[in-house]
Amino acid sequence: MTDNFLKNYFKNIQNKIDDFDSQIILKIVKEIKKIKKSKKKVIIYGNGGSASTASHFSTDLTKNAGIRSINFNESNLITCFANDYGFENFVSQSIKEFSDKGDLVILISVSGESKNLINAARYCIKKKIRMITFTGKNKNNSLCKINKTGNNIFIKSKSYNTVEICHHIILLTIVDYIIDKSEYGTEIGTIKN
Repeated sequence: MTDNFLKNYFKNIQNKIDDFDSQIILKIVKEIKKIKKSKKKVIIYGNGGSASTASHFSTDLTKNAGIRSINFNESNLITCFANDYGFENFVSQSIKEFSDKGDLVILISVSGESKNLINAARYCIKKKIRMITFTGKNKNNSLCKINKTGNNIFIKSKSYNTVEICHHIILLTIVDYIIDKSEYGTEIGTIKN
């Protein structure tokens, strides 16, 4: 590995973030602030590395921003629901069991083709549950097509790690924006509800 590899790698991540439309992030911040105001919760899911991102975001949103958030990465819940309803339905089943009217669901899938998240998105639409999706790879992926709300974070990259890193950065930036803190002081700005 050379110094150029590292410089190019980090420059690529920075370019993906810089190229992203910040208005979509601000729209999502408003959605999440509505959840806090209405005393509802954010439910977030991902598979693999995206599950780790979901856990990190959920913990920070609850602890640092005071917004209730849950994720379902517990092996007993996953194996129980996957065994009884099929892995492709465990997420939609957990939404059915744990969501309340007014909650917000966030689905993270690099490919946008994870069957369990596609089924969850369809369930959210059917039950009129607010939803945000985070995807990458192909703009015409199934989650992008299903989520017609405009609340989709799409990272244009074929690299799983690049997309996952960008999703992670954006989600944690949302938390910092909501609590109005960063290493730069409290000059991030606020969004009026």
